[in-house]
Amino acid sequence: MKSLVQWFLLTLFAAWVVPASAALNVFATVPEWGALAAELGGDKVSVYTATNALQDPHHVEAKPSLIARARGADLIVATGAELEIGWLPLVLQQAGKPKVQPGRPGYFEAAPFVALLDKPARLDRAEGDVHAAGDPHIQTDPRNIARVAGPLSAKLAEVDPANASFYQARYKSFADRWTAAIARWEKEAASLKGVAVLVQHKAFTYLIAWLGLKEVAALEPKPGIEPTTAHLSEVLAITQRQPVKMVLHAAYQSDRASQWIAERAKINAVALPFTVGGDAAANDLFGLFDDTIQRLLKGAQ
Repeated sequence: MKSLVQWFLLTLFAAWVVPASAALNVFATVPEWGALAAELGGDKVSVYTATNALQDPHHVEAKPSLIARARGADLIVATGAELEIGWLPLVLQQAGKPKVQPGRPGYFEAAPFVALLDKPARLDRAEGDVHAAGDPHIQTDPRNIARVAGPLSAKLAEVDPANASFYQARYKSFADRWTAAIARWEKEAASLKGVAVLVQHKAFTYLIAWLGLKEVAALEPKPGIEPTTAHLSEVLAITQRQPVKMVLHAAYQSDRASQWIAERAKINAVALPFTVGGDAAANDLFGLFDDTIQRLLKGAQ
């Protein structure tokens, strides 16, 4: 009788300490995919984002804490297209967890679902930080977020089939709200079409294509290479021949070069959040584009 009571008490204790359905552990490499996974997964997922909006996503240290998080993940969500090539392969290798390695069910990349822009005509590291597959900063166009959302929802259902219908319902709700938001953003940003801009780093290719902005020049002489005063002077000369309205840089970048050119060309230097968390207003995916559009409209005045 005593052993039966002990067994019963142990069973109750186990039921109390172990949740009926543990959350799916998602390891997102960058904030946009962490935010999207949270939108699609709701309370069925626990999302860890490896980087924040004030970090350069190209240059991340493969810290032991990241390795431990990857080891505990059920699903890795990355951009791909070489964005994380400098750190994610090492993290996954050191984590040593077979199911979240590339090509396995617990690994997902967003880039294959998007038509990548700016594919280099030739591969030469002398040209700077070039990406063989094309520009990986796909999150600056909300239509790309929509293209990734469906496949990511399907991946969540594949990894966690018990909650497949939940993920599908979350996806439908998100897709409906996102489609309406895109239509609103495009209406609000209609006046930006054809506006000439400079960029500090070529990080806004998809944003510029979406809104019909006109990129005149980049402050970096080559991607990832800090501009010299001589190069900035050359860009300044371009603005004297072809007037521009503003210079764009991402929140994670120093604004020194942008301010240098803005002061001399008498244009606005506009810091864009670039991803979720880039500023206080960009606290989720919807806030990211609400804030981006408003900053561009103000900069174009």
